[in-house]
Amino acid sequence: MPFSSPIFRKLLLSAFALITITLGVLDFYLTRYTAAHERDSIERQLETEARILAGELASVEAAGLEGWARGAEARAQARVTLIDPQGAVLADSEHDPESMEDHGGRPEVRQARQGRTGAATRHSATLDLDLSYVALPIAYRGKPDYVLRLALPLRELDTAIGAVRQRILGASVVAALLALAMAYWFSRSFTRRVRRLESFAQSLLGARVPESLAPDGADELGALAGSLSRTAAQLRELFEQLSLESGRREAILSSMVEGVLAVDHELRVTFCNEAFAQAVGARTPVPPNLPVLELVRDPAFLDLLSRVLVTHQTFKHRLQLAAADGRSFEVQAAPLAAGARRGAIAILHDITDLERLERVRKDFVANVSHELRTPLTAIRGFAETLLDGALEDQENNRKFLEIIRAHAIRLNSISSDLLVLSELESGQPPAAPEPVPVRAALESAMRTVEAEARIHGVTIRSGALGDADVLGDRMRLEQAFVNLLNNAVKFNRPGGEVRIEIARGADGKVAIAISDTGIGIPSEDLPRIFERFYRVDKARSREVGGTGLGLAIVKHLVERMNGAVTVESALGKGSTFVVTLPAC
Repeated sequence: MPFSSPIFRKLLLSAFALITITLGVLDFYLTRYTAAHERDSIERQLETEARILAGELASVEAAGLEGWARGAEARAQARVTLIDPQGAVLADSEHDPESMEDHGGRPEVRQARQGRTGAATRHSATLDLDLSYVALPIAYRGKPDYVLRLALPLRELDTAIGAVRQRILGASVVAALLALAMAYWFSRSFTRRVRRLESFAQSLLGARVPESLAPDGADELGALAGSLSRTAAQLRELFEQLSLESGRREAILSSMVEGVLAVDHELRVTFCNEAFAQAVGARTPVPPNLPVLELVRDPAFLDLLSRVLVTHQTFKHRLQLAAADGRSFEVQAAPLAAGARRGAIAILHDITDLERLERVRKDFVANVSHELRTPLTAIRGFAETLLDGALEDQENNRKFLEIIRAHAIRLNSISSDLLVLSELESGQPPAAPEPVPVRAALESAMRTVEAEARIHGVTIRSGALGDADVLGDRMRLEQAFVNLLNNAVKFNRPGGEVRIEIARGADGKVAIAISDTGIGIPSEDLPRIFERFYRVDKARSREVGGTGLGLAIVKHLVERMNGAVTVESALGKGSTFVVTLPAC
């Protein structure tokens, strides 16, 4: 059936719509032309009657105006109204003048008072009819500025317009039937030819060229049929090549570790590999034509792609993607041309670890240089002092040598701690964990710092240490306890004490708390105390021989044993370090 074809329906409906619009426009303009022509005819008729009646008024007395108006209506076949210079109605052929409102503001009356014939068409509230008015300026009994107005209902105008519309409707029906018959024949013929082309195009990649597709006309469709016949084989070969290349490209890009994103000129996704989707936390697979703004909400990244699309140049930029948990990437964006449509491709190289290592290296070099500068400067200064003659000074030479020795010991401590940190951060796997008695490790650490505690007048109280075993490295655990106890002694006050407690938690872990009554740690410094070379009180740390590496070593040692270390402190009241380790 022809009506089942969409293109047939569109062609037929287009022809019908064109005919309907054309006839509608024709009806509109012919109706307006007829109405204007009839209105002009009525106004000319009323003006002629008004001039005839104006000659009769000279002999009419004021008392006889009402009767004259009714007689004039019969002769002129129009409503007659006489208006004085003040706008009051003196006589009207269809209404009582005394009950009529002032007419001085009527448009046709104002025009007549300006010395010309006035005309207007409007609805009369008095008669509830649409009337055409014509007003003529006259002189009544030798007095000027009187207005004689005639009005005629527009029923005749409506009748004339209706007759014109009937003629137009009849002609329109005939023209529409003829035009639709022609459109039907043309649309049916056109649809048959298009269907043959459509049938061939749908099977173009897997079928031979049918003989029925031979050009059946010298028009554009015939030329199209010939072109399809000649290019079908080439198109199949090209499609096979493109499929092969597309498969290779998809396999290469999908297997890349770097994130790859391709967009079109409207910043819509055309390709996104799994690495990119994982980097920005998107679900895979990413649907095509997805706006990039819904995939990556990062202004810097979007601006980079926009600059590539505008300038058609390659850019390289480092940025942090908020959607990627703040990881750093080096993004290389380049224009991507695909025929007339342009796009852009962005490749993400994750450099988070590289930047972290660079930052750690810079901080480490800066901190080591700073820490070594002070003892080296002191050693050099006092050595030069001795060489310059102080060696013979019996009162001070020994003191200078003791200072040099103290700074040499400090340099040795720094180098030892650096070697420990280097070993911990070398990436070598830790030794196999073994059961370690916590009480024995703590007692060994207490014996190590016992002499230092006596010098500072600090008492170490361990109470009754319970028996608890943890999984870890005995030597490393003792080293962590020594560092914590050493800090608790050095940063305590004379007569202070250090308390040690062991508790077994319900989660299968052992918590070792080391508390002191020392100077405490300000709250703003607590988040940074486990950083290398970070000191709360730098002057006192150097005074008591601290290197700023002890707590960093403790953190590394405990974490390598799958534990954690936390701290609570109040300024002026002391600190409590808690080491939590998995129990056996």
